[in-house]
Amino acid sequence: MVSIDGKRLPPEARPAAEVYERAAAGDDFALTDSIGYLVRDAHRVFLRAMQMRVSDTEITMGMWFFLRILWQEEGISQRDLSRRIRMMEPTTVTALRLMERRGLVYRERDTSDRRRSLVYLTDRGRALRAELLPLAAETNLVAIAGLNSGEILNLRRMLTAVIANLDRDVASRGADPGLVEDDIADHDP
Repeated sequence: MVSIDGKRLPPEARPAAEVYERAAAGDDFALTDSIGYLVRDAHRVFLRAMQMRVSDTEITMGMWFFLRILWQEEGISQRDLSRRIRMMEPTTVTALRLMERRGLVYRERDTSDRRRSLVYLTDRGRALRAELLPLAAETNLVAIAGLNSGEILNLRRMLTAVIANLDRDVASRGADPGLVEDDIADHDP
């Protein structure tokens, strides 16, 4: 029986999931059968494709993720920014310092809680949106080439479900799913 933590999978998922049940019992399985490997590989080539597009700018991929969140909402705390990007707070502090030195963001103490720093974009940081968002859209268009609208919607739905499943698993094991250290931290050369 194919199951996750004793819960039986729906019939339509069983044939595709049997490879994992066999692997849990000690059998090997190909990397191309591993959802985790495929998602990681897709993430890495996405980063590479985007980095190639922004290489003529002063923006690193680590900065990109912060800018992307701040273009949607400014004045959020460093902690909230860390959680939304799923990075540890020390990594966020390092990236924000670099972004401050480059004149892209500034931090202010929260007037209602002096322990919190709120992050804002500078005019320069805001202006980058018009330059960089089209590059991200182009990268996404390349990634979805050959997929129809239904497949694109299903891909988004499925990836969202995978993230939610893994967040629940992490939380059930006593960890905070909002804090995930990644390998995209910026370091000032």
